[in-house]
Amino acid sequence: MPMTVFDPESSTPMWRQIYAILRERITDGTYPPGRMLPSIEFIRQEYDVSRNTARQVLDALVDDGYAYTEPGKGTYVKRPEA
Repeated sequence: MPMTVFDPESSTPMWRQIYAILRERITDGTYPPGRMLPSIEFIRQEYDVSRNTARQVLDALVDDGYAYTEPGKGTYVKRPEA
């Protein structure tokens, strides 16, 4: 399966591209259940996006059931449901 690549020139919104990259890393086991996902600040710097865009990525992963947030600690990969 090809790795998702971030392309700031793409017509696909940046948050969707980053979401796809992190989702791929979750589903392929690179980020196993219980592991902390990159922080908003890390995503912001790594992909040169706004804080709001980075927040949107993590919120979407939580909304779609891939992650959960522990207030004051971070966002973590959720264990798959049986």
